[in-house]
Amino acid sequence: MTQKRPHHPQATHPAERPASASPSGRFWPVVVLLTATVFLWTYWATILDLLKEYRLNEDYSVGGLVPIAALYLLWHDRKRLAECRVAPCWWGIVPIVIAQVMRLYGLLFLYQSAERYSLVLTIAGTVLLMAGWQVFKRIAWILVFMLLMVPLPGRIHNTISGPLQRLATMGAVFMLELSGITVAREGNVIVLNDTVPLAVAEACSGLRMLTAFVIVGATLAYLVNRPRWQKVVVVISSVPIAILCNLIRLFVTAELYLVASSETAEKFFHDFAGLTMMPLAILLLVGELALMNILVVPEKVPSVSGRAGRPQASKVEEGFGRSGSG
Repeated sequence: MTQKRPHHPQATHPAERPASASPSGRFWPVVVLLTATVFLWTYWATILDLLKEYRLNEDYSVGGLVPIAALYLLWHDRKRLAECRVAPCWWGIVPIVIAQVMRLYGLLFLYQSAERYSLVLTIAGTVLLMAGWQVFKRIAWILVFMLLMVPLPGRIHNTISGPLQRLATMGAVFMLELSGITVAREGNVIVLNDTVPLAVAEACSGLRMLTAFVIVGATLAYLVNRPRWQKVVVVISSVPIAILCNLIRLFVTAELYLVASSETAEKFFHDFAGLTMMPLAILLLVGELALMNILVVPEKVPSVSGRAGRPQASKVEEGFGRSGSG
């Protein structure tokens, strides 16, 4: 007669338990909600100031799309983020303290840019503090991308806007002369056929298009499965692409001034051109990626004969296959 042994549930190691079973896992949503509430309450005035800037300043109106794009990129990368180990890191306090010092400096000396950049730095420090190094490294590109939602400081804006305005004027004159139109330039004013004046104002400098194209280029660079250097090339090339598209817009606007009314030309410049230049920029960026596919030849892995050399060759091939993930 056999005696049945009592069944004892198999003990599991604490590290093998799901996060929801641990006390910290159960309270994690509450901690995130409280942290988000404190953050919004602290930076509510700065957030409202940014929203007002997006509404009143056309050069940075696209900045309001950056947080939405950042959330989409996080959702797109959700599977890899789920594989990261979540462990609080106390080093996150350092960027948070630096951000608050920046914010205090901005409040005392009325320097809005310091307050705005401290908002992004506080988000980065909070991620590091609550989620740890693995999550922080995984979304580091997205955190840097969020800096694009902050308008440029006044000095940097003036330093960039002036040369862009002159470059737009000279480029438009060059393209109009190539098309056979008599052009005279007086500062930032273009006289077409000695009769029609066309002022290249600061709004025509292309800064708005430049900020929009950099945001699009950075988003595309994160989504494509390419080596890191190709991602950097895509982001940097968005600057000359923006300048080129703005010159095309000015050229078409000047042509419309001659063949149609000034009202039609201005409507094209502000409405239709703004809608058509963005798809053109995306097409140029995608074409650039296709061109790099043609020009860049992948390195050939030398074949290794023999049983002992096969594992080494497979590791090299595996590393080359992962290089595209960036």
